[in-house]
Amino acid sequence: MAKGHVMVLPMPCQGHVVPLMELSHRLVDHGFQVTFVNTEVDHALVLAAMAPGGGAALRGIHLASIPDGLAGDEDRKDLNKLIDAYSRHMPGYLERLVGEMEAAGRPRVKWLVGDVNMGWSFEVAKRLGIRVASFWPASAACLAIMLKIPQLIEDGVLNDKGWPERQETLQLAPGMPPLHTSLMSWNNAGAPEGQHIIFDLVCRNNKFNDLAEMTVCNSFQEAEAGAFKLFPNILPIGPLFADGEFQKPVGNFLPEDARCLKWLDARADGSVVYVAFGSMAIFDPRQFQELAEGLELAGRPFLWVVRPDFTPGLSQAWLAEFQQRVAGTGMIVSWCSQQQVLGHRAVACFVSHCGWNSTMEAARNGVPVLCWPYFCEQFLDRSYVTDVWRTGLAVTPGEDGIVAKEEVRSKVEGVIGDAGIRKRASWLKDAASECIADGGSSHKNFNKFIDLLSQ
Repeated sequence: MAKGHVMVLPMPCQGHVVPLMELSHRLVDHGFQVTFVNTEVDHALVLAAMAPGGGAALRGIHLASIPDGLAGDEDRKDLNKLIDAYSRHMPGYLERLVGEMEAAGRPRVKWLVGDVNMGWSFEVAKRLGIRVASFWPASAACLAIMLKIPQLIEDGVLNDKGWPERQETLQLAPGMPPLHTSLMSWNNAGAPEGQHIIFDLVCRNNKFNDLAEMTVCNSFQEAEAGAFKLFPNILPIGPLFADGEFQKPVGNFLPEDARCLKWLDARADGSVVYVAFGSMAIFDPRQFQELAEGLELAGRPFLWVVRPDFTPGLSQAWLAEFQQRVAGTGMIVSWCSQQQVLGHRAVACFVSHCGWNSTMEAARNGVPVLCWPYFCEQFLDRSYVTDVWRTGLAVTPGEDGIVAKEEVRSKVEGVIGDAGIRKRASWLKDAASECIADGGSSHKNFNKFIDLLSQ
C-alpha cells in the first residue's frame, strides 16, 4: 500500500538534483510514490544520460518536467538569469502540472518536498492544499548565515543590499566555519550587477521557509555541531547516497564513464589523485594547463573529470599532446559516478571545488581534500575542510589569480603526506557511518521526516 504521493522539486542545477534524487529513492523504499519535477532542459539531460535500462531502476520515481522560462539557447550557468526566470515563470507551470496530474487520475499530491532555493513553490503548494517540507542541499552553516542576514544587517556587518560594510572574518558561533565577509555566497554567485537577484531570492526564501513543516538537510551532527546548536530545527539526515546497488539513477546530466572504475581497480591502494570540479566551474585555458602540468609534476596516477564545457577555448592539440604524455598514469573522463570513485580503495586524495555534495561524499568515504573553491558557498565548505575538520588543505592562487603548477604539486603532496589529515578524515568517516546507522542521529531524524510525510 503506497503511503502517499510526494512531489519533489530541486533548484534546476546538477548539485541540487542529485541529493534530492538520492532522497527520492529513500522515500520510494519507504512506500511513497514520488513525482520528481525537473525543468524541461534538465529533464532531457537526465534522460539522455541514463544508462540503458535506467528507467526500470527509477522504480517508484516518476520524472516530470516544466519550463524554466528561459529560451532554449540561453546560458543556464548564469545563475542571475536562471533564478530571475524561474522565480517568475515556474510558479504558474507548477500549478498547471499539479492540475494535469489530477486530471489524468494520478493520486493527489499530499506533500511537496521542495528545495529551500525554490521557496516560491511552497506558496504554490499551500494555495493548492499541499503540505510542505523543505530540503536544504548545502551545509547547515550556509543556511544559518542566510537566516542571520537581518541580524548581520542590524549589527552593521552587511548593508541592506547584502554587501559587506566591514572587511572581517565572521564566525556565527563556536565550532562554525570562519568566513571572510567578502566571501558571502550571494555575493560570489555571478556578475556583481546581478547580485541583487540572488540576494533578494535568499531573503524571500528565508520567509518562504516558514511555510515548511520541517526542514531537513544533507549533513550530519558531528560535521556541523555548531550550526545545529544555533538552529536545532534544521534536521540533518545525511550523508545521503543511493545505497545498495549503484544502478539507481541519481539524475546526472552527463553520462557516467564506467571505464574509470576498471582503471582504478588496476591501481594500488591509496595511490590515485581524483580531480573533479562539479557541474558549474569553468577554468580558463591557462589555469587548465597549470593544473594539468601540476598533476603531471606530482607524478602520481590521477583520474580527472573534465566536462565538455569545462574550458572554452582550450587548444585541442595541446590537450591531445598532454594526454599522450600522461597516458600511462593519468585518465581523463567527462563524468563519472563520484560516489563509487570516492569509495574506491585506490583513491588517496580529492582535488575538489568543494561543492557540498562533493564535500559530504569525501567525508563519508574518509578521503582527504585539496580545496579549490569556485563560487557561491564553496568558500564556506573550504573553511570546514581546512579550519574545522582539518581534513585537507587549500590551493593558494598567485598574484595573477592563477594557481601555479608548482602549487598544485606541493599541495597534493602536502595532503597525501600528512598522517594527521588522514587520521582526521578517517574519524569523520566513522562519525558519518554512526549517524546513518540504526539509532544514529541522521537515522532518527530521517524517521521523523518519514513519520511526518506519512500523516
